[in-house]
Amino acid sequence: MIARRTEQLEARGRDEAGTTSATGAASAVRRFPYPYRAMLAICSDLDETPDARAYEQIMTYLNTDRDLGWGRGVGLEVGNTIYFDMPAGQFAYWSTDDRGRAMTRELMRSGHVDCLHSFGDGATTREHAKRALDELTRHDLRIEVWVDHAQAVTNFGADIMQGRGDVPGAEAYHADVTCDYGVQYVWRGRVTSVIGQDRPHSLRGVFDARDPAASLRTVGKEAVKHVLGRAGQVKYAMHGPNALVRPARLRDGRAVFEFIRCNPYRGGVERAATAAGIAEVLTDRFLSRLVERGGAAIVYTHLGKARRAGEPFEAATQAAFERLARYERAGNILVTTTRRLLGYRSAREAVIAAREAPVGGSLKITVAPGGPRLGRQDWQGLTVTLPAERGGRGVVGIEVEGVGRFAGRENPPDERGQISVMIPWERLQYPM
Repeated sequence: MIARRTEQLEARGRDEAGTTSATGAASAVRRFPYPYRAMLAICSDLDETPDARAYEQIMTYLNTDRDLGWGRGVGLEVGNTIYFDMPAGQFAYWSTDDRGRAMTRELMRSGHVDCLHSFGDGATTREHAKRALDELTRHDLRIEVWVDHAQAVTNFGADIMQGRGDVPGAEAYHADVTCDYGVQYVWRGRVTSVIGQDRPHSLRGVFDARDPAASLRTVGKEAVKHVLGRAGQVKYAMHGPNALVRPARLRDGRAVFEFIRCNPYRGGVERAATAAGIAEVLTDRFLSRLVERGGAAIVYTHLGKARRAGEPFEAATQAAFERLARYERAGNILVTTTRRLLGYRSAREAVIAAREAPVGGSLKITVAPGGPRLGRQDWQGLTVTLPAERGGRGVVGIEVEGVGRFAGRENPPDERGQISVMIPWERLQYPM
């Protein structure tokens, strides 16, 4: 009976893969921007990245098609994290030179450095945090995503990451100034093996016959987390519903939006989270399953943990990224930064209705109040399906309530034969 119920949920997930529940005369909103059937961000913690050159090599390889001597770039859209205070030998904002800081600011400005990975091991006080935030503010830079780091005292996580950054009165308390600065999405150590979030919970695709013992342990651990989450245990609250994002409160009462990352490696979420290990994560098994499920994924890794700093990605890792690029070029998986994925997901979830105006044929998007702060860029990619008889209009105006008007475009039929219009998705411009 359990197996039959699982199959029913999977079938429902496949049937619903193209649309969300927004209603109105214009039909429904696709889950992902046309023509994609899934969405993925590689959220790489920069731990052990040795210097600015290694950081730049990683980013250039992922975001351009340049020949770097050791490999040709894959031309995806991939972000990175930054912290400020770290020991010598690890790249961080304060420990690099002026050129390294200028490079980092350019990548922040373009949207390619989009997450604060705490303030770093050397940041132990509120003044350390304020110094970093003052620097970002001085350069008019806004980073809205926070990712806890190891056991850094400035972390927000209480149970897994053991931070004190959101405890009023603690020496490292900074949540008030950090959230006021603009941080609204936080990661507090939660990682899942489930392939594809915002879909029904399923462990299909995690078991790997090449290593049955390790796979069974991983499946068992994830099943327990799911059961405990459904039973109300706070530590595993995100594992219960398998939602990518949930509203949460820090210990000082501040409202944030917490997200979960995934690592479906058969040996467990804490393994294969390195430059070499990601070759065992970005497999056909994982990517095809993500497309089949119509899910979103924020991948947990550390791309700066490489065997050779001068050549951070070995042949197997390059093959994995080339594989991911083929999935994107085929229109299956949209690869983007963590912040853009979270922003698009927030915008799509905010849609109450998508209706066609009685005169002029434009679309009106009604938006629910509350939720994360959204900018115009967050609405890029929003795709609304149309009845077949409404097609053939080419360019169409799309009015998003409280945001403004966009010049939308009509798409060819998708994989299900549906006509749709969308706010065009514009790729970030890599600045280096």
